[in-house]
Amino acid sequence: MAKKVLITETILRDAHQSQAATRMRLDEMLPMLERLDDIGYYSLEGWGGATFDSCLRFLNEDPWERLRTLKKHIKKTPIQMLLRGQNLLGYKHYADDVVEKFVEASIRNGIGVIRVFDALNDERNLECAMKAINKYKGDYGAVCEATICYTTSPVHTNKYFVEKAKVLEQMGADNICLKDMANILLPYTAYELIKDMKKVLKPTTKIHLHTHNTTGTGDMVYLKAIEAGCDIVDCALSSMGNGTSQPATEPFIATLKGTEYDTGIDIEKLLPINEHFKKVAERLEKDGILNPKVRQIDVNTLIYQVPGGMLSNLMSQLKQAGKLDKLTDCLAEVPNVRKDAGYPPLVTPSSQIVGTQAVLNILQNERYKMVTKEFKALMKGEYGQLIGEPDVEILKKIGCEDRVTCRPADLIEPEYEKFKEEMKEYYTQEEDVLSYALFNQVAINFFKYRLAKDKKVDADLAKTQIYPV
Repeated sequence: MAKKVLITETILRDAHQSQAATRMRLDEMLPMLERLDDIGYYSLEGWGGATFDSCLRFLNEDPWERLRTLKKHIKKTPIQMLLRGQNLLGYKHYADDVVEKFVEASIRNGIGVIRVFDALNDERNLECAMKAINKYKGDYGAVCEATICYTTSPVHTNKYFVEKAKVLEQMGADNICLKDMANILLPYTAYELIKDMKKVLKPTTKIHLHTHNTTGTGDMVYLKAIEAGCDIVDCALSSMGNGTSQPATEPFIATLKGTEYDTGIDIEKLLPINEHFKKVAERLEKDGILNPKVRQIDVNTLIYQVPGGMLSNLMSQLKQAGKLDKLTDCLAEVPNVRKDAGYPPLVTPSSQIVGTQAVLNILQNERYKMVTKEFKALMKGEYGQLIGEPDVEILKKIGCEDRVTCRPADLIEPEYEKFKEEMKEYYTQEEDVLSYALFNQVAINFFKYRLAKDKKVDADLAKTQIYPV
């Protein structure tokens, strides 16, 4: 029996987040939105992740207005977003009332698929977001796609991932996404893992696989996963595909054409769309935002499990310290720090926390002589439950013997009304409160710019796009 494989296109979000620091502008997307909508994708990923931060901080865009604009032009294909569970799109846990309001506003403004994950795979950090998705999805036909972050360690077995998938399904997931953020899932492992997941999940529960092509194995991973029964895969148009982005869309469609997995997508319809995004990629490269090196294969990821973004961050920290010659030592220290911390998957924010601590350990010539507050919080359980047990001696050394055992968000009082009061002079819509809740001063700076532009309070300010402090 033929089984059509579905594709999620990432050109509007993860492709440029992975290759160009999420700097594609809305005006660069607009000319191709209707064409993308006509292709026949399962979904178009266009929001969430770092797009929210980037819109406010760098692009002078209201992320909510971007979403509403996308929805005006994309009418047939669901718009997909990436949500970091209790972290939403920020870098810390938020109170349940903020999480629920954010989810409701996202669906109401046009999101059709919410891929929700937790960096530590602690399902307690997904409870509130998943309940909210399921509470509001019916009015708009949205999909709850609960996610498992893939990693390898002595405690991350196939059995662990399969059991997590079943738990998330029982919590109300429509789809289960296996998120291989570092491209370390290997083809034959993918085959066995997807096959085992299919055995325990309901026939109606779709499996959605996400990987990158950092290590050059992405296409092979997808092929083996599809043979095992994977329903949906993430791809990026070739203008911004491969390397640290997803496997390229067009060659993957061509590979499956005429087989039992044929996507049904007409590759010729993609050609003019890809030509447009080639010009966008050229602009990003010319502006120094897209480094051609991100399109190359990087085997360091296979050896050290360091995702592309994390590697860039390590290099930046070492360059600022004038110690770029210590990169190899720092890369070798990352797995050691990860082991000490109980093997957290390396994805935002745990990747930044572990990477920064590895750099400090090397530059201080003594392990854990200096410790960041974020690393202490990770070790104490403030981000969630670690699957492995942190090193007891390290816990003593850094003063983290008293640990959090409850769901971290249970310790946070409701805060939506507090945020609303703090930013009331800039309030124009409920969504402004949510922007402020996540990015505080960055959002205030944007609100000041918006006021200058829209209300002509300061025409020069609007023209120069300089933020007042």
